[in-house]
Amino acid sequence: MARLLARAQPARERVLVPLRQDCPGCGGHMRLRYENRRTLVTLSGPVRLRLKIRRCEREGCARHRVPYRPEAEGAVALPQHEFGLDVVALVGVLRHQEHRSVPEIHAVLLGRGVEIAERSVTNLLDRYDELLATSLTDARRLRRVLARQGRAILALDGMQPDVGHEVLWVVRECLSGEVLLARSLLSGTAEDLAPLLAEVAQAIGVPVEGVISDGQTSIRRAVERALPGVPHQLCQFHFLREAANPVYEADRHAKKGLKKGVRGVRRIERSVEGGQDVGAEVALGYCAAVRSAITDDGRTPLAAPGLKLKGRLEAVASSLDRVLEKGARPRRSRGSGS
Repeated sequence: MARLLARAQPARERVLVPLRQDCPGCGGHMRLRYENRRTLVTLSGPVRLRLKIRRCEREGCARHRVPYRPEAEGAVALPQHEFGLDVVALVGVLRHQEHRSVPEIHAVLLGRGVEIAERSVTNLLDRYDELLATSLTDARRLRRVLARQGRAILALDGMQPDVGHEVLWVVRECLSGEVLLARSLLSGTAEDLAPLLAEVAQAIGVPVEGVISDGQTSIRRAVERALPGVPHQLCQFHFLREAANPVYEADRHAKKGLKKGVRGVRRIERSVEGGQDVGAEVALGYCAAVRSAITDDGRTPLAAPGLKLKGRLEAVASSLDRVLEKGARPRRSRGSGS
């Protein structure tokens, strides 16, 4: 939906002046000739930019009367855009790192006070992808980073934000953490992935000593074709998950048995519903604790759901034993001696 109301007037103003005074074409002095005004929406609120413009007035110069804008403007926003680069960066992080949909990203931005239409979120996602592609094609910077370590260990993985859409395949260098290539593909066959690995291996300028990925068959075949003889292994998480499969199955069956033992919670809740005494309130509290323990799953392979449920039910049972012990203990009369 498009924005229906006029944007609020900014309460802040920022003046930007070009740092360079000599003309890039002839070396002559460039004078301040005029200024432009530009309103920008940032995460910290709207801001009005006053841009001081320089021009070279020397006849015959290749940049004669060509505007020279402040250098800092490019670090704040893209040309002819009303949203700052901080907004663009947040949109990209919410999409590719947290896998949020466009309506969800729109809701997050509105919650942070950014006045934006949902259609503009889609446009900013396109700008983010273009900036990412531009950054990843800077081969000279990547070569300098990798040359210092003298080797590379590649990690390949595919991300699909929405079902039915293209898969974003990302090649990352594990030692430096640099993303070497990101490209969307309609499929993930070995014929599609092998050229990606070969392209990266040729561009980085250092030997590839290993590849890390999940156990997908197409990735294994792609590594064999593009990087013959290079060691290839599962990443630590996938290796641990597969190694823990027998333990996970045993834990899952144990969790089923534990759940069967506490299925009578609803009957207890019905028997004390509407009660105004302290006992009814305490009973409902314990029932809520048992329900919370049942629905709170752990994350395999690092947190076994069955063991987590067992620990929580044991804590509830221990608390009940302490309550019963206190209730069964005879009260001491006030007049009796110690």
